[in-house]
Amino acid sequence: MKTFFKTLFLIILLAGCSNVNEPAPIIITEDAKPLLLRIGLEKRVAQDNAFAFDLLKKTIEDSKETNVFVSPLSVSIALGMAWNGANGHTKTEMGTALKMSGLTAADINEYYKVMQTNLPIIDPTTKLNIANSLWYRTNFPVKTDFLKVNYDYFNAEVRELDFAQAWAKDTINNWCSSKTNKLIPTIIEKISQDAMMYLINAVYFKGIWRNKFDKKATTERDFTNELGNTVKVNMMYQKDTFGYYSDAIAQYLDMPYGNKAFSMTAILPQNNKTIADVLNNLTLENWNNTLSNLIEREVILSLPRFKVENKFTLNQVLKNMGMPLAFTEFADFSNISDINLMISEVLHKTYVTVDEEGTEAAAVTSIGFETTSMPDYPIFTVDKPFIFVIREKSTGVILFIGKIGNVEKY
Repeated sequence: MKTFFKTLFLIILLAGCSNVNEPAPIIITEDAKPLLLRIGLEKRVAQDNAFAFDLLKKTIEDSKETNVFVSPLSVSIALGMAWNGANGHTKTEMGTALKMSGLTAADINEYYKVMQTNLPIIDPTTKLNIANSLWYRTNFPVKTDFLKVNYDYFNAEVRELDFAQAWAKDTINNWCSSKTNKLIPTIIEKISQDAMMYLINAVYFKGIWRNKFDKKATTERDFTNELGNTVKVNMMYQKDTFGYYSDAIAQYLDMPYGNKAFSMTAILPQNNKTIADVLNNLTLENWNNTLSNLIEREVILSLPRFKVENKFTLNQVLKNMGMPLAFTEFADFSNISDINLMISEVLHKTYVTVDEEGTEAAAVTSIGFETTSMPDYPIFTVDKPFIFVIREKSTGVILFIGKIGNVEKY
């Protein structure tokens, strides 16, 4: 991990830096106007961000993957749709996992609607698509109120589908592919005979750096991964003004996209610290403190080009986050149907590339429901492992968050 961070923000002190041909910045007439939220919705942003940090940590623990990239917003929206169908202790547990407290169901659903409506239009230079769908087996009796809340607040496409047909999974997968610009072409591998419903969220993001990296300045350099091995990476370089902060744990660098509505914040452990130290320190309070202390200053930045694709089954992760009941035969999803249901599987696929132009990322979260007869399933150099967060700045909502422990040459 150390090599990756060193590679990512390599110290390049060259006397001839001024001779490097730098790309022209994006022409922006004005910076983004903040998305103003009422008090209750601001509270929900904080809760969703706390969920984001918990999801990352628990997924890292469960997956043991070197690189872990997730979309907390995608998982939160998909679970939010399912939460509306839960009842009793099942709903309470799901609310605990999602950090919901002190808000009404109307507040929570309004939050999801506001985010899905406003985030995609806050920066015309950034492509953001958030889409939801609800697929249920032909003749499966779904309650009208559940369909209505998912349509009204989540703008979900509701489709009745003959799950017994071979083309059913292809229909769902084609929807996912189209909503993620083909970055995630499949999410469903097989539809079991006991599958009754799928709730699916897809998020696609393409942001162009406010100040692009010059491809001519990209060079092959070393990156030390989390195993302590040195690997070669393509290291991008630029010297520019960024939001920057440093404390005893890490350095923090905020790189804006487009009209500055969205940004990527890279978190690089100090030389005597590790990714584990950063994760232990990554709480909502500390994160908000970091953001409040970011100061615009000139920084020499070296960042590796990288690409990550992940697939996670989040069942155990979500159980560990406080909602085990939803995955058992004792689950209560009586707001969906009078037929007993349980969550069979929560699948999460992600994709991200970071290069000289910007960032392209996508995520799909699928929640499968089955009948309960089924069993349960200043110089900032990144040349070592690091964490990065993609967020909307005015609200603070986190769209993506990841840990990079190794970089393959891309």
